[in-house]
Amino acid sequence: MSKPNPAGDANQTLSQDPHAVREPRDKNLESAIGHEVRAYRKKLGITVTDLSVATGVSIGMLSKIENGNISPSLTTLQSLSRALGVPLTSFFRGFEEPRNATFVKAGKGVNAERRGTRAGHQYSLLGLIDNNTTGVTVEPYLITLTTDSDVFPTFQHEGMEFLYMLEGEVVYRHGEQLYTMQTGDSLFFDADAPHGPEQLVTLPARYLSIISYPQR
Repeated sequence: MSKPNPAGDANQTLSQDPHAVREPRDKNLESAIGHEVRAYRKKLGITVTDLSVATGVSIGMLSKIENGNISPSLTTLQSLSRALGVPLTSFFRGFEEPRNATFVKAGKGVNAERRGTRAGHQYSLLGLIDNNTTGVTVEPYLITLTTDSDVFPTFQHEGMEFLYMLEGEVVYRHGEQLYTMQTGDSLFFDADAPHGPEQLVTLPARYLSIISYPQR
């Protein structure tokens, strides 16, 4: 059976620093305003020069606003509002968007019906934040396989999936590859390929399954 490639083999540099802290909240407001101004301008298909002519605001000032480097005055925002044909309050939309979180106590996940449930696969949904700011839906499941899991359904869906083995041992198939997964092992893959448990070696078996795909 093939072994999963160590993550380091990819030799890729992650583009995001998970430990980075954003600017203070007042700086975030400037960035939010700049993002909305740029978005509305591009939606109209006009250049910074066009917007400068329409508002009387210099090109340099508009660039600073769109890049979040300056806090525009109320007068400037009113001029932008008229030129772009949007309410003044629309510039604050991104700043006011809620950032939600889901907290689930141990054993309190919501049992979910998914393909394989009737074959003895118990799916417990650990949280879901719909319509979030990332444009990505993430479904985290705690999956339990018992002695009743004598039928191995094949799964295939869009997005990416990450598995982390918590207990037991299973042989997991992804496409034509087989992976022996034991406690502490993980598997990250393109979920568009057929995948699923191939053999239950040590039961009960439990693993985390985190599925991500673009929001509808």
